[in-house]
This record gives sequence, structure tokens and C-alpha cells, in this order.
Amino acid sequence: MAGFRRRGGGIVHRGSGVTVGRYDYDTPDGGSMVREVVHAHDGSVVVLPFTGSTVILLRQFRAAVEAVIYESPAGKRDVAGEDPADTARRECIEEAGFEPGRLTLLHRFYNTPGYSDEESWLYLAEDLTAVPADPQGPEETAAEVVELALPEALGLVAAGEIKDAKTIIALYALSRRLA
Repeated sequence: MAGFRRRGGGIVHRGSGVTVGRYDYDTPDGGSMVREVVHAHDGSVVVLPFTGSTVILLRQFRAAVEAVIYESPAGKRDVAGEDPADTARRECIEEAGFEPGRLTLLHRFYNTPGYSDEESWLYLAEDLTAVPADPQGPEETAAEVVELALPEALGLVAAGEIKDAKTIIALYALSRRLA
């Protein structure tokens, strides 16, 4: 860890959705620091359904920002032992109402490494078959499924209308793949 060494600390909070740790570190310059870390479950998946010309996004309320935002379907890896691709398939069906015939891993990334260890797997979902959605919870039940041409979605990013980082990463990863 480039001269950083954890010397103490531990879990200070266990909630239903997050666990928080507080840790003491020695620093390379001989000093010390304390950091609080949000420990994620087994990570999450992001899935970008793509028809060949359009992407499927959600407009969904998020309490943390108290707004309805554009998002890619996504979810926690909360089924023990489930492969990330299987989680992506499940989330695509639950949230967007599409079953992917093909999933391709585009990227893995840390969501917010400044304070969390959560890692996400980003999948492109293709060869889509419409199926009944199976929303989980009030936000998903009220969510609107939106189909946008990729250039239109990228325009919403440029205009500041799409602010969700995982969705921006997904759209740019797809754009790069198609270039």
C-alpha cells in the first residue's frame, strides 16, 4: 500500500444496507490518519440494455438526492454465490422488463473509492426479449422505462440531465465499444 499500514480499528456500525468501519493508519511520512470506510455487500452490477440502436434506461426516484434521475438498471449482488452475470440478467428483467440473450462484461470499477470498497461489474445486455418486469420496492414500482437513441442519451449526459456516474460510465463504455 505504498507505505500506508493499517494498525487498528474495526467495524463501528452494522446496518441493514451498509457496514461502516473506522481504521487507523500509519502514513509514509511517519504520521497517522483515521478513515471511515463504507463496506459494501459483495458489490453490484450495472446492466445497459442495448437494442442495436437504442439504450434502455430508467427514470427513478432516489431518496439520497431527492430527485427522479436517469439510471441504468443496476443492483446489489445480494444472492449468495450468484455470478455477477446472473445478477445482471436478474436486474435487467426485474427493473427494465427485458431478458438479455447475451451479456458482455464491459468494465469493472470502484464506485467511490474515497470512502467505500464497493466494486461494480458493468454488462452490456443484447438480444433482448420483452418479459414482464418484476420490480422490487416502491422506487422500482414507480420507475419509468425509457428507450433512447445512444446519441440522445449521450446528449443528456452533456447537458447535465444524466448525472448518475454508473450510467455515464455505461454510456461512454458502449460509445467507445461502437467507435
